[in-house]
Amino acid sequence: MSTSELPADHAKLMDGVYRWQRHIYDLTRKYYLLGRDQMISGLDVPANGTVLELGCGTGRNIALAARRYPDARFYGLDISTEMLETASKAIGREGLSGRVVLARGDATDFDAKTLFGVERFDRIFVSYSLSMIPGWEKTVSAALAALAPGGSLHVVDFGQQEGLPRWFRAVLRGWLKKFHVTPRESLREVLESKSRRTGATFRFRTLYRGYAWLVVIASHNLISPSMGEVAPKARVRVKR
Repeated sequence: MSTSELPADHAKLMDGVYRWQRHIYDLTRKYYLLGRDQMISGLDVPANGTVLELGCGTGRNIALAARRYPDARFYGLDISTEMLETASKAIGREGLSGRVVLARGDATDFDAKTLFGVERFDRIFVSYSLSMIPGWEKTVSAALAALAPGGSLHVVDFGQQEGLPRWFRAVLRGWLKKFHVTPRESLREVLESKSRRTGATFRFRTLYRGYAWLVVIASHNLISPSMGEVAPKARVRVKR
C-alpha cells in the first residue's frame, strides 16, 4: 500500500492524538504500558536477523531492541507522521540510523518489499498497538504473512484485567478511551485461531494479574525462552 493510499481518517486521528503527546509519551507510558521489556528480552533474534515492529511509535521499543541485539537489522512501521518524526530523532540520537529503517504505512496492509526492500522477517513484534488499530485482526494476518521460515510474531497488549478489581478495570477503560485505545477482548482467541491455521505454535502468558497479555506465535516450533522453552538459534544471512 502506498503512502497516498493510507486510510486518511485513521492517520489523521493518530497524528492529532500524538502531535503534542509524542513529546512526553515515553515519560508517561512507562507507568502503564507494562510487559514491553519482557517481550523484547524474549525476541531471541538470530545472528544477522531481521526484525520488524508494527506500530513503532516514538521508536522507544525498536531502539531498545536494537541495542539488545546488535547484530540484527531493524525496521519500523507506523501510520503517524508525527510519531515517525519523533522516532527518527530518537534513532539518530542513539546512533542507530545505520541499522534501523523507518517507514510510514498501514499495519493492516503493507508491502514490506516496497517499504524496506525486505519481504520476510525473522521476528515481528507489536507492542500496545493492536488495541488502537481498526481492523486489528488484519494486522495479525499481515504480520504472519511477512514472517520468514522459523520466524515468530510477538505481541504484548492490554489484557482484560481478569485478576484485578472491577473498579480498577472501569477506571483504566475510561482513561484509555480518551486516547482511542480499546483492549481487545478476543485477542487471545483470534491469535490462537490464526496460529492454528498457519500450523504455528501458540504461547500465551498473562502479566500482572491480567493487566497485560503476552503472546508468541512461532513457526516450526521455534519458541522464545521467555515463554518457557529453549529456542534453537537458526542463523539467517541478510543481503546487504
